[in-house]
Amino acid sequence: MLVHWHHSYSTYQRGSTQVGATACKMAVVNRIYLFSRISITPKILLDPINRVCGGRRFDSTSVSSDGEVSNSSLSTTPIIRRTLACPPEYKRVQQAWVENLNTVEEQKLGLIDLHPDVFGAQPRIDIIHENVEWQTKYRKVRYDHTKTRAEVRGGGRKPWPQKGTGKARHGSIRSPLWRGGGIAHGPRSPQTYFYMLPFYTRVHGLISCLSIKLAQDDLHVVNSLEIPTDDPKYIEDLVENRNWGPSVLLVDEIDIMPRNITAATDSILHINLMPVYGLNVFSMLKHDTLVLTMAAVNRIEEKLLYQLNRPDFMDVTKKFMLNQNG
Repeated sequence: MLVHWHHSYSTYQRGSTQVGATACKMAVVNRIYLFSRISITPKILLDPINRVCGGRRFDSTSVSSDGEVSNSSLSTTPIIRRTLACPPEYKRVQQAWVENLNTVEEQKLGLIDLHPDVFGAQPRIDIIHENVEWQTKYRKVRYDHTKTRAEVRGGGRKPWPQKGTGKARHGSIRSPLWRGGGIAHGPRSPQTYFYMLPFYTRVHGLISCLSIKLAQDDLHVVNSLEIPTDDPKYIEDLVENRNWGPSVLLVDEIDIMPRNITAATDSILHINLMPVYGLNVFSMLKHDTLVLTMAAVNRIEEKLLYQLNRPDFMDVTKKFMLNQNG
């Protein structure tokens, strides 16, 4: 019985070994088959100039400074190359599509790199609130006016003698204690609410608004503000077709803008034009969509990056004194 059990165990062990070897061979064959179906391309053979983004292949065709894309033999969307000034290594470069305005239908001309310090900063809601409060108050002038006892008509003589009447002593019927008398500590016009917000609070307010607009997909970049007609219906159809708005702010580098765009938007209250030097937090928040030209993007980055990295920032941030020199 012992010999029979030993013989059975040896047979079972040899069978298990054969089954294990067969399974191992099948696994190796299966892996070789799957491996043969994968096409492997060495990294050194990949084209370093082309990129793949969102399932599309983009060519690095250069674009002129005015925003026009050069012709290419490849029917691909180019990436518009821009030299970013001192991009930080720890921040991801932001990107935005460059669109056109010469057709109602949207056409993407390429991708543009945006500086992360300007368009990818952490939003500061408190700074944005301070900017909005400042912009709504510094223009306010209060015209409420009350007259003091010296300005009210009458009350020149003493109403009764100082002594002997049993009444409280008074020197004028136009005292603030009397009905019809002057007002003590009342509002005096004109009263202004003007104050100057700190310089870098305004700078970071602009950066926070630009970053929020880009993150919410409410910031669009166009090559120029040229449109083929001055008909207001054209710009309204364009805004409706691209889901902009209802209020749109178009920003260009200078205040001399193309004739057609100025004539088309002149009678439309919810579509406004603005040069770069007038860009502010309140206007960006008031409009649902912000549209920048490529020239405006370059100018905004140049100005804001200079203010963020200027060597004399301590002189800019110190409190303004009337007797200071310079």
